[in-house]
Amino acid sequence: MTIRAALVTPPAARALGYAGLIPFVGLAGVTLVGPDEWRLLAQGALAQYGAIILSFMGGCRWGFAAAGMGRGPVFAPLALSVLPALYAWGVLVAAAPPLNLAMLAAGLAALLAADLALVRAGGAPRWWPTLRWPLTLVAGASLLAGSFA
Repeated sequence: MTIRAALVTPPAARALGYAGLIPFVGLAGVTLVGPDEWRLLAQGALAQYGAIILSFMGGCRWGFAAAGMGRGPVFAPLALSVLPALYAWGVLVAAAPPLNLAMLAAGLAALLAADLALVRAGGAPRWWPTLRWPLTLVAGASLLAGSFA
């Protein structure tokens, strides 16, 4: 495989990743311009979806570790992969909109930074950042937009 080919996001991952942004953008839009009686409901749904996605992204790290993409023992990478789910759950339990939306956006940003380090260490595919950057920017911006409603 060439370096260029290693950096190309698989089409299915790209399509499904971008499809996963639809609830972020749609719910953020409702929080900003929807009828007043829908805004709080949309904020709650946006926080729940953000928590689900943050948990899913942690699960991706579990998959990378389980597949043996990193070097050495896998306990630490597996253990670290559950932190996004625990963080997301804690945010949903401890904070309400708009604070929980901002906290979830921060969680996505922190996980992106951790994922970039994981790629540099050889623990995730080289194409991972080309998918993660735009998805994280749109998801994070949507969460922040919802927090300002």
